[in-house]
Amino acid sequence: MSLAHTKAITFVLTPDHKRASAWYRDVLGLTYQGEDQFAATFDLAGTRMRLTSVQGFTPGAHTVLGWAVPDIRAAIAALKAKGVEFLVYPGFGQDADGVWSAPDRDVKICWFNDPDGNNLSLTEMN
Repeated sequence: MSLAHTKAITFVLTPDHKRASAWYRDVLGLTYQGEDQFAATFDLAGTRMRLTSVQGFTPGAHTVLGWAVPDIRAAIAALKAKGVEFLVYPGFGQDADGVWSAPDRDVKICWFNDPDGNNLSLTEMN
């Protein structure tokens, strides 16, 4: 069996999905679909995301979820207005907003964390 044409489900881990789900709904604007005792479920443009509670959760150092956006500056401004802080990594060559531009392609990326420290990103590809 090939999984090439089946719907994917993505998982984001958190110590408390009931608490974290408000941030994903209210700050990021994701469509809340419901929850069970283990996770809150959101729609990511047709892909299901399960915000899953895990005891003893420790966030990883790398991006777990990202969004392709048509205008990264507008997306940054909208999220900053809701209190999101963007990450600037020393020596990485980002601008003041935290945007890194790929030197060989027309790609811009920025990163931010959810309240539990999960690394999330925005990418603009022209």
